[in-house]
Amino acid sequence: MMARLFSGLVSQGAWACLDEFNRIDEEVLSVIAQQLLTIRFALLRSPPTDTFEFNDSTLKLNPMCGVFITMNPGYEGRTELPDNLVVLFRPVAMMIPNYSLIAEIMLYSEGFDDAPVLSAKMVHLYKLASEQLSQQKHYDFGMRAVKSVLVMAGALKKEYSKLTEDVVLIRAMRDSNIPKFLADDLPRFKALIQDMFPRVNIPEVDYGELQAQTEESIAIHRLEPQPTFITKVIQLFDTFNVRFGAMIVGPTGGGKTTCYKILAD
Repeated sequence: MMARLFSGLVSQGAWACLDEFNRIDEEVLSVIAQQLLTIRFALLRSPPTDTFEFNDSTLKLNPMCGVFITMNPGYEGRTELPDNLVVLFRPVAMMIPNYSLIAEIMLYSEGFDDAPVLSAKMVHLYKLASEQLSQQKHYDFGMRAVKSVLVMAGALKKEYSKLTEDVVLIRAMRDSNIPKFLADDLPRFKALIQDMFPRVNIPEVDYGELQAQTEESIAIHRLEPQPTFITKVIQLFDTFNVRFGAMIVGPTGGGKTTCYKILAD
């Protein structure tokens, strides 16, 4: 597959950017390195040539072709690039984005008037959460998490226009994060919210028909309507509102399958 991609690039003089390049297995990276080395030698040939041998075929060589890669070194699940591949690329260091400014612009676009203050508080809260909560593989306080919360906050603002902006943002952060936190981290996260938004009273959410239908479905399946289980079903519903996919984790017999089946009903 990669050989076909490179064949098209060098023939047409096109550019390609291979995102998250170090997610590829090390064995495959070694093959890619050899393919790129062949192209590199053809480009450096003196005198220049219009064709070259690549993958048992004779291809037209356009010197305007280019290959770029992006990668996040040091992340879990990433592969270290082989040395013969590293030397073929010129490294470019990237700056960490200004999360506060990005969040401020997104809040403005969602119709928030107090975007500068709210964005600064939210980014600071996420920074503290990443430092003070336990380190879990499924915890995410990066840009993707920030964006999903801001989109959820915009939807809540449109639906509950009478709520104050700080309450809307708190609800978005709470509803998108609490379902994935361990029990020991819940009090810490709630304390962080209270510290960042003192004297803000957050009203309880009335899920109305959703809760009623959940309790009815539980009764149909001849199960006990435990409040904690109903809460988990509602949390799964909230998670699907901000995520395209979700993973339900927990011990055997913890109610994972029943949870999504009740929600599906």
